[in-house]
Amino acid sequence: QVQVVESGGGLVQAGGSLRLSCIASGLTFDDYYMGWFRQAPGKEREGVSVIDWSGEIIYYLDSVKGRFTISRDNAKNTVYLQMNSLKPEDTAMYYCAASRYFSRRATDFPYWGQGTQVTVSS
Repeated sequence: QVQVVESGGGLVQAGGSLRLSCIASGLTFDDYYMGWFRQAPGKEREGVSVIDWSGEIIYYLDSVKGRFTISRDNAKNTVYLQMNSLKPEDTAMYYCAASRYFSRRATDFPYWGQGTQVTVSS
């Protein structure tokens, strides 16, 4: 049974930083693309970043480029999202997801965590 568990969210002031972590189990981790998505109230879930098995950064949402960094540690079955220079518009529930195939679309990722809330105050 595949399990995906996120952690690291919280409340931070604008300009601050947070590091999200995601541990996936029940799958061959380095066979999977790992993605971070976010969903704000009343908005659709959007892809923030996707990384492939080797650690190549495949995709960043334009609005987070230069501020967010995705990375992974295959030995620990863990993917990270370092978020710097946070803005109030980054406030959302952040989700980690796994897929055998590259995509930017949430609907293409079959395995999901429960999410971790990130709130950025102005």
